[in-house]
Amino acid sequence: MTTPVHRLKRTARSRHTALAALAVLAVALSTLTACGSKGSGVTLELSAPLPDKVPGGTVIRIGDPTIQSIVQVSGLDKELADAGVRVQWANISGGPQSIQAFRGNKLDCSSVADIPSLFAAWTGTSTKIIFQSVTVDPLQHPIYELGVAPGVKVTSLADLRGKKIAYSAGQAQGALVLRVLQKAGLTQKDVDLVDLTSTGDSYVTALGSEAVDVAPLGAANVKVYEEKYSSGSAIPTGIRDDAATIYCLTSSVQDAAKAAALKTYVAVRTKALLWQNQHPDEYAKAYFEDNQGLSPADARAIVALDGTAGIPASWDNADQRLQQTADLLAEQQYHKKLEVSTLVDRRFEPVEAAAAGSDLVTGDAS
Repeated sequence: MTTPVHRLKRTARSRHTALAALAVLAVALSTLTACGSKGSGVTLELSAPLPDKVPGGTVIRIGDPTIQSIVQVSGLDKELADAGVRVQWANISGGPQSIQAFRGNKLDCSSVADIPSLFAAWTGTSTKIIFQSVTVDPLQHPIYELGVAPGVKVTSLADLRGKKIAYSAGQAQGALVLRVLQKAGLTQKDVDLVDLTSTGDSYVTALGSEAVDVAPLGAANVKVYEEKYSSGSAIPTGIRDDAATIYCLTSSVQDAAKAAALKTYVAVRTKALLWQNQHPDEYAKAYFEDNQGLSPADARAIVALDGTAGIPASWDNADQRLQQTADLLAEQQYHKKLEVSTLVDRRFEPVEAAAAGSDLVTGDAS
């Protein structure tokens, strides 16, 4: 059967954009080194219990900037050290950066939403999700809103018809755009998707320069955008977008020493999120002021928008949502069907639950 021309063009365009983004990111990753990694070299079967004891000298390379700030200000770094876990922190998060680092064996794990694990699989990089968290009342505290360019009239999802929308196929923002179109009863043919990787304030700039009419913006960038462009605006998507994970190279999870260290890291990370809930002002200062350079007022405002982080009692619902997303992307972006259970290492699920104790969220906060 002949492949439609529009399908060939869109697929080629997405691949070209992804390759260009990865080439640019290679420079940013040049400071990371593979030699910083130290495991045991002993293979751990993926079905085997996670080891408890961390061998001396084990190093795990983690891209998790927000949690890095929390661990250091809360004193939880001592718990890592006491367990013999050495973390080599990397200022990396998100899909494009982490996948590039994985391919160069310069990173073990990274904090991402749910999409990067899918694209890693589709592009030949084997990873496992070892941590999942949610937002309590996720629709009241969305991660993204739709930024609208100055002078463009978009007050509801139906108004997206015919608009130029920023779109990054391999990022959470791209999947969100497809889900928004689905909710609005629109297809890709009803809009103009503009390939643009979301890095820093790239979407803010694209909106301000009218390169696009609409772009998904995170909470911090919504504030930046509305302050920089007084006639700009943003509207809610009405879609749950709170997926938050840690994913790792499968080879790192299969290293017995690193697996033991990651078991400890998952427990400490759980405690860090709960600490964040209980200490919003300290969290705002440690990450948004000291790390991101925001003013105290802006830092507190963003933390208030973030909502409360939750540790789910079960990963069942998160995995179901991930499967639905994988199915949508497979259909809309012409990928192979993917069984997401192969991407999730549920041996870490009870580790997370035990660390949360009575603070577990039941019903997956939905």
